[in-house]
Amino acid sequence: MTATGLNMLEHQMKFQVIPNDVKRTWNEHVLQVLVPTSLILQIILSILGNLRKYNPKTIIRITLWCVYFLAYAIVPVALSITAQSALESCNKSHPASKHHRSNTRELMGFWAQFLFLHLGGADTITAYSLEDNDLWLRHLVFLLFQSGVALYILLLSWPGCSHLPLLSILVYASGCIKCFERVQALRFANTEHLRETMLGPADPGPDYVKFLEEFLLKKSQGFIVKVEEVLENALPTIRAYSQTGREEIFEAYNLFQTFKRLFVGLILTYEDSDRSTSYFRHLDKSDKVFHAVEIELGFVYDMLYTKASVLYTNKGLILRAIGVLLLLLVLVGFHFHSDTDHYLVIDIVITYLVIAAEFLKEIFSYITMFHSDWADIWFKQQNHTHDNLIFSFLKQPSKQRWSNSIGQSNLLSVALKENPTCFLNQKLFGVHKFLKKQRYETYIEVSPNLKDMIYSQFLEFVERSSDPKGLCIHKGSYCLQENGMRTLLWSINEVEFDQSILIWHIATALCYYSESSDQLEINRIESKNMSEYLVNLLISNPEILPIGIGMIRYRDTCAEAIRFFKMKSPITEISDACRKLLEVSCEELLPSIVKGDQSKSVLFDGCRLALALRKMKNREIMWKVMSQVWIEILAYAAAHCRVFHHSQQLGRGGEFLTHVWLLMAHLGMTEHFQVTHGHARARFNVS
Repeated sequence: MTATGLNMLEHQMKFQVIPNDVKRTWNEHVLQVLVPTSLILQIILSILGNLRKYNPKTIIRITLWCVYFLAYAIVPVALSITAQSALESCNKSHPASKHHRSNTRELMGFWAQFLFLHLGGADTITAYSLEDNDLWLRHLVFLLFQSGVALYILLLSWPGCSHLPLLSILVYASGCIKCFERVQALRFANTEHLRETMLGPADPGPDYVKFLEEFLLKKSQGFIVKVEEVLENALPTIRAYSQTGREEIFEAYNLFQTFKRLFVGLILTYEDSDRSTSYFRHLDKSDKVFHAVEIELGFVYDMLYTKASVLYTNKGLILRAIGVLLLLLVLVGFHFHSDTDHYLVIDIVITYLVIAAEFLKEIFSYITMFHSDWADIWFKQQNHTHDNLIFSFLKQPSKQRWSNSIGQSNLLSVALKENPTCFLNQKLFGVHKFLKKQRYETYIEVSPNLKDMIYSQFLEFVERSSDPKGLCIHKGSYCLQENGMRTLLWSINEVEFDQSILIWHIATALCYYSESSDQLEINRIESKNMSEYLVNLLISNPEILPIGIGMIRYRDTCAEAIRFFKMKSPITEISDACRKLLEVSCEELLPSIVKGDQSKSVLFDGCRLALALRKMKNREIMWKVMSQVWIEILAYAAAHCRVFHHSQQLGRGGEFLTHVWLLMAHLGMTEHFQVTHGHARARFNVS
């Protein structure tokens, strides 16, 4: 080597970014960090995967997103480090350390199989989003490659000088089972696969050519031929009766088997509509109606986001039992047949921790399976019940299936409050906008009164209207016409849908806060709740509402409200702000004439509507009409939300809009029933 080369090498050694001692320490202990970390991430994933089903908080969603991607990113890194370390251990040629190196290689190979097992994922979450299901082939290729790496590490430790390579085979087999379950769950939840399995056989209908030939033949022979339509026999309807908790689950599962087609864009027939409508109309209470919808959507969530469709089959339960048995054998084998004297204490502790945690995870998974609604269905298919179980804590199914809450946002409250302090790093990544939204967002429980109002109005519309799907069109105009309030139709028919939401939201807030509080007036309270819920959707989830410029209108309206309140300062209470707004005589001159089309603010359009509503002498009738308008707006939003977004919201704690939409579908009030009649079966009447 030349003098120049030696100088360059010396220069590089002087200016190493990471010292050799640090590198050596990292290489020796990296797996002792990565293996427990991977285990902890899997445990958190199991907990959060179940929690997100009924918790809509954004912090849960963000944490789950981080853990989900970190959990499946850390395993390939750890496996590659393990493979490199095992290969280097094989290539070293110091005979004095041969036995130690063999033990180290075996232990690394043993840990590697648990890392591969972690790739099988938790039962409570296979897909973070619906796109994961559509990318199931990518997941398959990834898992096949990682299984090859794990197998390569296993072969490097073979044959070894202890029982660890044999135990590694058992863990590897368990990992293969778990990964198979995960890929199958993703494939089964893939939209294309679901659509193919739900499509029935092709129906060419009656043989028209054959029928026509016979008709013409009879006619040519001089017969007087008449064609009479033969009515098809109606399918038996589902009758509601006094049901126990598990019977409700069975009925909801039957409905799920039919209406799950909506979630892949398929249509339903008039027979499906008649049967479900008959069942829901015979339920005497709205809480039972929404409870049935809740159970049904729970089945949909499990179908799309968990391993339920794989586990709750005979084959799935057998594979799961084999996996648990293999882990039990590994735990017993390591305890009784491994020579722990040749390993570091920390390595032994980590190994016991990983084996025991995996075994306990499987036991916990079994308990969770028995608490699921799917367990009731599986027991019924096997002609058994939960009562056949030995342990009493396994006999009660889980009760919480969704959040049962709705988000609330009030435009006037936001305009009255100061913006939070914003730091430079928050502005850089746009975090301040997100924090501002979250600051003013609250959640309230969906009350039984609200459910009762919605169900009663839907039933009334179905009974009075010849076309139940008409409610999807009105947006609030139907009840205004029915109550003789045509002068207010401008706030519905002459504006965009998002504009209508904001106008009625402002009017509702002005009417609500300018009156004395009456907690017994249900229509008043629920009108406010629905108003703030629709505005919350407009801000937080605009994609699930019909396409519009709602966010622009909201920002412009909020800006005008802030300017108005500053001019009338000091205003700190929302009731004072509402009284100030009502003092503006908006009826003398239309706001649109002054403001033009540049600004999209609807603040004083809402004031104009509020003044018109307050002219009604009977406040009870006023609030009843307002609640009916909001229910129609809610129904319109639910019916015009894309099915993809309804499915997506199930993975975010559930959305009340989805429950309303599915109830409308059961009552025949959506556009999914395009087969309105059966085959026109015909026969000859020859004379």
